[in-house]
This record gives sequence, structure tokens and C-alpha cells, in this order.
Amino acid sequence: MKDKPTILIVDDEVRNIELQKAYLEPCNYKILTASNGEEALKIVTRNNIDLILLDVMMPGKNGFAVTEKLKANEKTSFIPIILVTALSDKKDRVKGIEAGCDDFISKPVDSSELLARVRSLLKVKAYNDHMRNYEQELETEVARRTKELNAALVMIEETALETINRLAAAAEYRDQYTGSHILRISRYAEAIVKKMGLDSRFVRSILYAASMHDIGKIGIPDKILMKPGKLNEKEWAIMQQHTVIGAKLLSGSKQDYMKLAEEIALTHHEKWNGSGYPQGLQGERIPISGRIVAVADVFDALISKRPYKPPLSTRESFIIIKNERGTHFDPAVVDAFIGIKQEILSIVEQYKDSV
Repeated sequence: MKDKPTILIVDDEVRNIELQKAYLEPCNYKILTASNGEEALKIVTRNNIDLILLDVMMPGKNGFAVTEKLKANEKTSFIPIILVTALSDKKDRVKGIEAGCDDFISKPVDSSELLARVRSLLKVKAYNDHMRNYEQELETEVARRTKELNAALVMIEETALETINRLAAAAEYRDQYTGSHILRISRYAEAIVKKMGLDSRFVRSILYAASMHDIGKIGIPDKILMKPGKLNEKEWAIMQQHTVIGAKLLSGSKQDYMKLAEEIALTHHEKWNGSGYPQGLQGERIPISGRIVAVADVFDALISKRPYKPPLSTRESFIIIKNERGTHFDPAVVDAFIGIKQEILSIVEQYKDSV
């Protein structure tokens, strides 16, 4: 990762460029500027850009057209684009989303909002870059994670699993979860799959993949992710995007367990009755991996202490899972989960939170 992220500001008004530069330069970002869409596209081809702040209403190619062109190009499609616009009409917002933009900021630009959104998307970009180069950078990443977390990796299989857990933990730690939470989710999911008699390769894959279910939280602003109280409607809508962000981070791999991780990240908040998110899938339209991790994730959330709630007992938590059979959860998955109650309790005991 570069020490100094490069941000391209595109606007036909000089004062708008200077204002955004004034907000961003003190944060140690390298700033490039363009006054129109054509110039912006040329700069992107010649420089390694980490994020683009793009005005919508410009002469020549407007922001929508520039966004479409960049997102259609495999070499530039992973660059986050924030549309900076005075347009407030819903149709314009939808048009921006359809073009492929990653976020919006309304004019006049607020400095705190600008910095928060820029920091958030730069984190997403950094992790997106890493995941696309995962195989070739694995040993380097293992060494870095090992040093940071003082963990010794001993066998090739353990090394791979440990690395994935550390990557997932980067998102979870911001949400005040512990590494034990990630291990429990993986072990619950593995146990459920075995109980359901599914393919042995699927058993091993879900052990790797389930730990990355919430990796998309790396793209959620801290003020929302760490809020101790109930989220408002707007905040909740942003929080729900962690499923989409996670799937995007994990996409593009040829490895089976990474494909499964992408599927889980996107669908583990779907509900059997169709009231979940992000797609409102119902019943068996939800992939089995998402249905399994949904039960594992909710159960562990119930028994865990959070800033906004005390932990419930395992007894109470099993009752809640059972009561949600056929509404929130796949009946077959709940039956398997209840059927291995003692094994689940053993996992809880084995992977207790250290703090």
C-alpha cells in the first residue's frame, strides 16, 4: 500500500477544487486536479489514482459519463468514485448509482463529511487492491499480519486459515468484536454443515469462508459502526451496505472458498421469509451458505456482550433461534443447529472471549 494515497479532484469551478484541496491536503493525501471529464480520463491513465472526487455538471463529458467509462474499464473499475453534486433529485442519484459511483457528497461540501467518506472509501480501495492480488501477496501479508498480532503460523493449512481470520478481524475489531467471535462463527458453520450431511469439501470451505462474513464493515464509517444507540433510518441504510461492500471486496477470485466467502458476505442477512437485506431473497433462493451463517451469526450476537446490549444466556439464545424457525431462519438449518446443541456449547466454551 502506498504511504500517501492519491486523490483526483475533478470540477470545472476552480474555487470548488481549491476548497476540497484545503480540506484534504492537511491529511497527507497527494492531490491531482482536472477541470473537465476528458482531462480527468487522461490523468487516470497516467497515474495510480486511489479515489476520485467527481463533479457531475461539467461541460463535455459530465460526471455520469466519466463514471461509466471508468467503471467499464477493468483497469480502472476498482477506483472509488464520489460524485460531488448539487443535484438532489432521486432520479439523478439513481443515475449515479447505475453509472457505478460508490458514494455521493452534496454541495456545498462539508469538511467532516468529506473526510469521513474519503477515509472510508480509501480503506475499501486498499482492501480491494489486496484481495485482487491475494494469491501473489499471500506470504507478504501473512508476515505482516503475524508481526502485528504476534501470532505464530506453523502449517500451510493453518497459515491460510489464520491469514483469512486476521483479514476478517480488521473489520470486526472496529465493531468491538473479538477474534474469538470470528472463530466461533466458523466453527458453528462447520458443525452445522456436517450435521446436515453436506459435501466434505463444502465443510472445509465454509470453515475458511464464514470468518469473512462481515469483512464489508471495513467500509462503514466509525460513527455508524460504533454508535452505542439505535441507528436512525439513514444510518441503518448505510450499515446494510456492509453486505454489498464485503461481496465486492471478495469478488473475482478463482478459489472455491473465496467464491463461497463472497456469497456469504452478501447473503448472511437475508431472511427465510424474504424480509432480510440487501436483496430481500426468500426461502431456498437464499444460498445455503448464507442460511447457515445467518443462524451462526445471530446466535453468537445473542450470547455476546455489545456496547448496546448485555449478553443473553445460551439457553435464552437457543430459544430465540428456535422461535425464529421458518421466519428468519431456514427450518432445516435450525433443526441441525438444535440437534448439535452440546457441540455448539463446547465451541462457546472452547473459544471464549479473552476480554
